[in-house]
Amino acid sequence: MATTATTACASGGASQSGKTELTVATFNEFGYEDLFKEYEAAHPDIKITHRKTGQGAPHHQNLFTKLGAGSGLADIEAVEEGYLSQVMSKASQFNDLRSIGPNVDGRWLKWKTEAATKDGKLIGYGTDIGPLAMCYRKDLFEQAGLPSDPAQVKELLATWDSYFQAGDQFTAKTKIAWFDSAAQIFNAMHNQHEVGYFDKSDKLVVDTNPAIKSDWNAVTNAVAKGQSAKLVAFSNEWNTGFKTGAFATKTCPSWMLGVIESQAGPENANKWAVTEAFPNGGGNWGGSYLTVPKQSKNAKQAAELAAWLTTPEQQIKAFQAKGTFPSQVEALKSPALLEQTNAYFGGVKAGALFAEQAQKVKAAQYKGPADGQVQENVFSPALQSVEQGKNPDDAWKTAVQDAQKAAK
Repeated sequence: MATTATTACASGGASQSGKTELTVATFNEFGYEDLFKEYEAAHPDIKITHRKTGQGAPHHQNLFTKLGAGSGLADIEAVEEGYLSQVMSKASQFNDLRSIGPNVDGRWLKWKTEAATKDGKLIGYGTDIGPLAMCYRKDLFEQAGLPSDPAQVKELLATWDSYFQAGDQFTAKTKIAWFDSAAQIFNAMHNQHEVGYFDKSDKLVVDTNPAIKSDWNAVTNAVAKGQSAKLVAFSNEWNTGFKTGAFATKTCPSWMLGVIESQAGPENANKWAVTEAFPNGGGNWGGSYLTVPKQSKNAKQAAELAAWLTTPEQQIKAFQAKGTFPSQVEALKSPALLEQTNAYFGGVKAGALFAEQAQKVKAAQYKGPADGQVQENVFSPALQSVEQGKNPDDAWKTAVQDAQKAAK
């Protein structure tokens, strides 16, 4: 639920106490509450006002509305990766953190920094990430005669071809779906490619990038074979599917472990497992950045705070507070992260597992300004239509046409 963050007034300035007020706008849970107190204690001339919105959509709607208005933004604005392409298309309205902030070169995984860099200017400091592994139901695998030990499952899921082949074997034996939703699988496959829906000149390449059609064919073929549970991600039915065992595998960023535990419930503890594998290598789903809009009246102080919040030490504290998986190179080596275990998933060292998965991501796929619209409003509905019985070739033609409209 949105808080007063969406109606807060202008950024920065001096507070009544004579301190410099820095406003920070975030959404969901960043794990920064205690860090703000720590920073204020070490900087008695700074007062931090936190504008926290319950969900990401209203936060970003507020961000883009006030960018357009030219005033009203916080000194530090958090941006989720799904909205980053829109922010990068308006990069001139944000400070280059390399110019106004401290030297932080080499702090983050290379691909994390690359995604927030335009024309040599760093627009955002990386906070968390969502490295991908694969979660699966051990008991359902055993029911189908498939290996259930994570080391053996890792081999089973080495490539998308082997993943779908295992799905054929699984559904033939159990008549249970292999995965939750066609869109969830397609999006993970698509995001692994160097070139996605747009090339670096922001030209739509949906109908000329063969990788997109290849992914489409693979996923819709799996749907035709009964591998999809045909559930819309994050719907009530999808949530219930974890509890009822409606599907056997789930594309699993680090934060998904908490979703599975809360939705599957205590009765399914130790039935779910996670393996240090993801078809065709690594992937990422989720994560955010801290930006300093040019509207800020205290841009230098804001950059210093944002840089401090995204040090390895502070991001480990945020991870311990709210489970936000760090993107900093040194944080990924921290014993506090590497020794973290997850009892619900059989005591697996989840921190070490996802730290290894994070290293497998080679590069950030370039995202055009309308990338999110094409993914969420074009391809996801198109794949849902196939799950509901539409001919895949007809659905593809519709998707291409709708993508061209979205890109205009």
